[in-house]
Amino acid sequence: MMNPAEFANIANSEEHFWWYRGMREIMFRLLDPLARKQRYERVLEAGCGTGHFSKVLGERYGWTLYPMDLGREGLDFARTYGLGRLTQADIQALPYRDGAFDALMSMDVIVHLPRGKEDVPMAEAVRVVRPGGLIAIRVSALDILRSRHSMFAHERQRFTRPRLIELAERHGVRVLRCTYANSLLMPVAFAKFRLWEPLFAAEPASGVTPVAGWLDRMLGVPLTLESRWIGAGLGFPAGQSLILIGRRG
Repeated sequence: MMNPAEFANIANSEEHFWWYRGMREIMFRLLDPLARKQRYERVLEAGCGTGHFSKVLGERYGWTLYPMDLGREGLDFARTYGLGRLTQADIQALPYRDGAFDALMSMDVIVHLPRGKEDVPMAEAVRVVRPGGLIAIRVSALDILRSRHSMFAHERQRFTRPRLIELAERHGVRVLRCTYANSLLMPVAFAKFRLWEPLFAAEPASGVTPVAGWLDRMLGVPLTLESRWIGAGLGFPAGQSLILIGRRG
């Protein structure tokens, strides 16, 4: 489970913070073509956090969202957005019938389970989505990029592209796209996480605290460029995040 203290940090940052803005735009570039081709009525966000992403998905696509999270703290924030159909539950035992949803979104959730425990939530995700339904999963990528923020947020594992694809396919997901993201800033992240933080023995701390406006704008530019690249059907060979889009077989 994510560190409960992180919910407040996320709630204070996710609407405007450069990382959240940029990663939403990348997800929109992946989801927009699919949403234009097919209507998705009932959509589960498994691990909704504060509910903000459920809110923007509903506004952008007109989907009926079912936000679900293990943490009561996140659901308390979700209520402030006026979201309904909130459920407190574990992604390892989803309290929904088979094929209940047209699509499932899960952003940076299974990384909070120990390595080797990811099969259960993937099986559950596939189970509750109807045949042919959409599954979108984002995870942290590459162990070498584990940071003090990872430790603070209680992240337990990170993925490579082959491992995430193999996990999805093992549970009957037909993978449509799988690409790394937040890639252009990887050299900066590597220097920070592998050199700066160890050198100064930095304590675990949230990495989503607001920064100066000029820096926020500057850091957002690479993600904007990435969104256009990924939206054009291209991908990256490495990155700090990994996004998989697939359909239940």
